[in-house]
Amino acid sequence: MIWQENGENAYCEITPAILALKEQWEKKNIIDQGLYKEYNVKRGLRDEDGRGVLTGLTRVAEIQSYNVVPDEQGEHITPADGVLYYRGVDCRELVRGSAKRGRYAFEEAAYLLLFGELPNAAQLEDFCGQLASYRTLPTNFFRDVIMKTPPKDLMNTMQRGILTLFCYDDKPNDTGLENVLRQCLQLTANMPVLAIYAYQAWRYNQGESLFIHVPQPHLSTAENFLRMLREDRGYTELEARTLDVALVLHADHGGGNNSTFTNHVVTSSGTDTYSAISAAMASLKGPRHGGANSKVMEMMDDIKEHIQDWSSENCVRRYLTQILDKEAFDRSGLIYGLGHAVYTRSDPRCEVFRDYVHQLAAEKGRQEELNLYASVERIGKELLMNRRGKSALSTNIDFYSGFVYEMLGLPMELYTPLFAVARIAGWSAHRMEELSAGGKLIRPRYECVEPHRSYTDMGER
Repeated sequence: MIWQENGENAYCEITPAILALKEQWEKKNIIDQGLYKEYNVKRGLRDEDGRGVLTGLTRVAEIQSYNVVPDEQGEHITPADGVLYYRGVDCRELVRGSAKRGRYAFEEAAYLLLFGELPNAAQLEDFCGQLASYRTLPTNFFRDVIMKTPPKDLMNTMQRGILTLFCYDDKPNDTGLENVLRQCLQLTANMPVLAIYAYQAWRYNQGESLFIHVPQPHLSTAENFLRMLREDRGYTELEARTLDVALVLHADHGGGNNSTFTNHVVTSSGTDTYSAISAAMASLKGPRHGGANSKVMEMMDDIKEHIQDWSSENCVRRYLTQILDKEAFDRSGLIYGLGHAVYTRSDPRCEVFRDYVHQLAAEKGRQEELNLYASVERIGKELLMNRRGKSALSTNIDFYSGFVYEMLGLPMELYTPLFAVARIAGWSAHRMEELSAGGKLIRPRYECVEPHRSYTDMGER
């Protein structure tokens, strides 16, 4: 890629000489897999049994996903139903408690994650009012920042927006907790606006009509998201409540998930809030983290296309076997959405979400597709457990979340940005915790396995 005088860019092929160096790199730089075992490297910061290596302490969120049972060899893990706690409160109770009282739950969850306690009515009203006051971008920000460069990926556009907001802040580098709290609240309020505006700019770049709706201060995050997304600004209560539950369930997932750990690492360097959150966004964009539900949707589209009779268990079993044998779909041998890096028997987020999936499918007349999802889930888990010799396997929330987003009319381009709209609450809480803990710069050790050698003069190379 080279830059021309007029500011446009042009694609420039890599020269044959440089390409040859790439081939040389492949021969010299691939590390022997056996060395990881020899040096006892915890790849992915995980122990041999899959448990994460303990790298820190947190009060923000906790995942319980297995039981540790002592035996003659030391100990081993056994499957257990998963539980996700926000500040010690079961996230399922948080969702049920808000729904019972007719409230939207995301703002309550964000308050709990940030301040460590459930808000009373007055505190929640004040908190929502504070978010509403911040839910606007600087004058001409949409035109000068979001529209200025054609958006090719919404996550990158949002990252650029976050980094540009640094320039509008009077105290951008102040890492005092009061200032960081203010920055985090502003970003929590701005994130849905950045996501929707980035999407509208992307649509316009695809030749679609451009329409921009401003957020309304009396509406919740979920309601504003749907209102700003849709041309007619309309939505049903079930749609808004389902999206709200999705935001709650994605608001945090413990300190060890990839984007939150990235946030901890970058925050430990003492850098500013905008850089730390942008780094977390970069991690979330990866298909191994935030983009998983898009892979489920691609897989299900392929299944719908290749299975003629969705109600036939034999047809479903036959095609899923082909997928596992790397003969169908993307030839990866994976059934996306089944199994989880942490949960063993069940993902509590999926269990909460399941009720809303059924309600929304009934409202949208999508029961036949929901039945197909249920068949793929049941048969796929059975096949995977047999092949892996496991007695339990969890269904990831990503298995159903893409289907829900599709029923809500959300384009796939917004799936991962919506994840960021929710996770900013957890990132904010963890950033403040890392700063207040006064911890050290996070710097793990890497063992260099390259042999030493002498410098060779140019004429002798």
